[in-house]
This record gives sequence, structure tokens and C-alpha cells, in this order.
Amino acid sequence: MLLEEWLSRHDGAAHTSDIYAAGFSRHAISKGIESGRMLRLRRSWIVLRDCEADIVSAVAAGGRLTCVSEARRLGLWVPDDDVVHISVRSERSHFDKNAFSVHWSRGPAPTRARAPIEPLINVLDHVARCQEPPQALAIWESGLNKRLIAAPVLHAVHWTGNRARRIAAIASSLSDSGMETEFVILMRAIGIHVRQQAWIDGHRVDALIGDRLIIQLDGFAHHSDAVARRRDIEADARLRLRGYTVLRFDYYQVFFQPEFVQETIRTAIAQLLHIAG
Repeated sequence: MLLEEWLSRHDGAAHTSDIYAAGFSRHAISKGIESGRMLRLRRSWIVLRDCEADIVSAVAAGGRLTCVSEARRLGLWVPDDDVVHISVRSERSHFDKNAFSVHWSRGPAPTRARAPIEPLINVLDHVARCQEPPQALAIWESGLNKRLIAAPVLHAVHWTGNRARRIAAIASSLSDSGMETEFVILMRAIGIHVRQQAWIDGHRVDALIGDRLIIQLDGFAHHSDAVARRRDIEADARLRLRGYTVLRFDYYQVFFQPEFVQETIRTAIAQLLHIAG
């Protein structure tokens, strides 16, 4: 196996001690650097030239990629956050701390000494400490939905922080998106029970309140084409003809106009739209 291939299988970055342990020579490293396909960082780190920028930044600072930065790299739902999040083991580390969101805490999972990224369990632990609870829960549930981790595993981990323990207790794989998680939290806050992913008329709806009030949630990238929009219009019409009330909220409303969403649902319930006539 070529060193370049080996590096690509190890997130594009590795410490020279790990490279030597894998059987590669100093000559292989020098050859890769001379070819321009690899770069040397901090004297003892080798990265592929096309290594992801966030990993390069973490390694250059002497840390590991974690929290929402690594969650985004894994394809999880994350809120907008342009800052690179890194975990650092020693407060003696010398780097521009203002350029990063720095996590000094150790996660519950052991990590090899020179790993460029944190394992998922530690990423979730840092998310719980760093993000507001609704956003943290949404990220955790995104990991469950993508099957990167199972709910029994989350529940069995010995989480050291109160936030992580609370999130692990309520995390569910029912939410298809961070927005759905946020909607359920908004409803809990005003005492309204929501049935997620309910089946009605042979189709699944995002949420059902009572017997007749259906909530559909349109994500950030929803309705990228007219076909999807037309399909939703047809579904809403079918449900209304069967006696259901359908309310739709989009990403912006759920995350940035929560009072509007809550008041709309309250008003619908006050009109008994959730009860079969």
C-alpha cells in the first residue's frame, strides 16, 4: 500500500510515529512531500494536500477536530457555525485560541494519543457541553437517524456532564431532522404532546397532535424542485378531504420564530382542530 493511500484511510493526516509504526519509511514521507501530494505540519505531522481544511487547522493547532465541526464532517445536522472546534489536552498548547472554539474537557471514550479527530462519543459529549440543549439534542438525534450510533449505546455510556446525561435520557431516533426535534421541544415547553412520525392514510406525517391536527415541517433545503412542492400540495389536499387540519412550518419559523409556531398551535387547539368532529 502506498503512503498516500494509507493516509487517505486515516482522515488524511497522521503523526510520523504512526506512519513509521505502519511500516513506512522516512524516504516515503520525503518522496510524498517532494511530489507536492503531502505537506508537513508542526515538524512531525504529515497531511495530504487535499486533506479537509478543518482537520488541517486542528492538527496545526495541536488539537483534534471535535464538536459541531466534526459532526458536520460526519454529515450530521448542525446549526450554522463557522468556527473550527478543537479539543486540546494541555493548557500549555501554543496556538491562537481566539481562532478556535476550544474544548479542554476529556470525553468519556479513550482516544489514541495522536488522533487528528475525536471519536463520535467524545464529539457528542463536547456538543452537549458547547451547544444550547435544543441544538445539542438535534445533533445527537441526527447521529441516531444516520445510524452512526445506537440509542442503547448512548444510554449505556457513562456521561460525566449533566447536560449529556439529560440528552441521553431523552434522545430518540424518531426525529428525521434537527428541525423536528426543535419542534417537539417547543411543544413540550407549552404542555402539548406530539406524536412523531405518525402513519395516516398509508402515509407518514411529521407530527400529529390529538386526533386531527397534522404538522408538516419543511427543512432548510426543502422544495428544491416543483415536483416535491406539488407532491406536498397533493398530500395536504388528501388529508384535508379526510377531515384533518394540516399546518406547515418551515426551518426559519421553527428556529427563529418559535413564538409564532407556539401561538399558532395554541390557537388551533383552542379552536378544537385537534379533535375529531
